[in-house]
Amino acid sequence: MEKLTPSEEEAMLVIWSKKGGFVKDILEGLTGEKPPYTTLASTVKNLEKKGFVKAVKYANAFRYEPAIPQESYKREHVGNVVSGYFKNSYKELVSFFAQEEKITPDDLQEILNMIQNGKS
Repeated sequence: MEKLTPSEEEAMLVIWSKKGGFVKDILEGLTGEKPPYTTLASTVKNLEKKGFVKAVKYANAFRYEPAIPQESYKREHVGNVVSGYFKNSYKELVSFFAQEEKITPDDLQEILNMIQNGKS
């Protein structure tokens, strides 16, 4: 599965969260500085070409729906980060965040509880 550009990922996050939408809907769902409508429309067309969304025609407009589940994308690309930056070790990943003080002891305890209980 191809890695998305930051603007494509941002659009996909909106599409996944809304379970699809017209370009106008996607634009409204973006946070921060919003791109021009035409730029976002091009981004969404690229997502369609890459197979991430499918276009469903409604009258004279297209509604874009996710073609790839968010979990599938996460699973593959988080795995790529872990293998590329952390020697394929999730322990090193967690250790990195602990050393950078991006994760608290309470967070770690909650993660341990989830592992022990087999829940996510």
